Amino acid sequence: MPELSFTVFLNTLAASIAALWLTGFVWTWYCLRNQLSLKPDKNDNLENEPFISILVPARNEADRILEKSIGSMLEQTYKNFEIIVLNDRSTDNTKEILKRLKFQIPDSKFQIVDGIEPHKTWLGKPHALHQAFQKSSGEWILSTDADIVFAPETLQTVVNYAETNRLDALTLIPKYIYASFWEKLFMPVFGWFCVLAMPLHRVNNPNRKEFLGIGNFFMFRREVLEKIGGFESVKSEVGEDLKLAEILKKSGFKLRIDYAPDLLETRMYSGFREIWEGFTKNLFAGMKFSPVKSVFGAISILLFGVLPVFFAFLAFAFGQTFLFIAFFTAYILQVFVLVLINREWQVNLLYAFLTPIGLALFAAILMNSMVKVLSGEGVTWKGRAIYEKDGVRPPLK
Repeated sequence: MPELSFTVFLNTLAASIAALWLTGFVWTWYCLRNQLSLKPDKNDNLENEPFISILVPARNEADRILEKSIGSMLEQTYKNFEIIVLNDRSTDNTKEILKRLKFQIPDSKFQIVDGIEPHKTWLGKPHALHQAFQKSSGEWILSTDADIVFAPETLQTVVNYAETNRLDALTLIPKYIYASFWEKLFMPVFGWFCVLAMPLHRVNNPNRKEFLGIGNFFMFRREVLEKIGGFESVKSEVGEDLKLAEILKKSGFKLRIDYAPDLLETRMYSGFREIWEGFTKNLFAGMKFSPVKSVFGAISILLFGVLPVFFAFLAFAFGQTFLFIAFFTAYILQVFVLVLINREWQVNLLYAFLTPIGLALFAAILMNSMVKVLSGEGVTWKGRAIYEKDGVRPPLK
């Protein structure tokens, strides 16, 4: 009888995991179907062109695409803007590159500001944005990054779009460039979790609580940003973009998020090391610094995402036909889910067959992120410690 009960348990578990992945497939398809792309607008139909201040924090960007990124911002069809680059205490040749760009620009569209050491209550990026914001004068404030490339019509498109729809804030998802094996394997898995948790059609619904902000491109009306306390309101947040989106939505402001692969593109992380460091910085914060949520999440990923394919092989080896079919079906369904994501984001569809490895890496980084923060060792990014024992501490739960 105990053996029969255990068999029933395994059969039920296997069927439940397969059903869960079927549900995930349907939900992913539905979310992507409702995820419309913002297309370039080449019509200059505004009576007045509001002045835009583009804030660009730059720390140790010399080996990336700093020159190409700033150059793309300067080559806009929209003309009423300024760029304020905050050199955030870079230790490489970032400032020299910026000076060379400045020398090539004949007007005052481009400012370089040397960042200062933040107070112990501030984290680096919010402080950099805060300093740049203090130097700005635009009616619209655009927070972006130094490794993103703008299409020529980007500013014209977003200003027309925001003004026509009377938005208070607009954040855009760029086209992500994946070059290495680990980027193609891991980044779609991360993107899928974002689709599951914060689908765009729900974020854009003012009656829903979901929120999402993208630090690559986040534009605010100046008076709205000032009303929510500016970047000082997120001074201790490693995910300042997410927190700003949360504050905006809870405050009743009209926030809009769209996918804009024809307007923006970036390579978020370069290779395994940057993926490991970058997401170690972010994942525990994404779990609201909750150890319970983090451990539960990691175990769930392993049980429902990583182990089914191995359980399928074991079931096949021991002649358990139903278990093999159920677990293998779960694996095939997760492949189909990532095929949907990879097709949307132009990643080779064959990487979907390696989804369990990407999920295992996600769980490992999540646990590493939690341990680093809770231990007080802190996490590092671009040579700077975050959430270490003697610095800014997160609101642990």
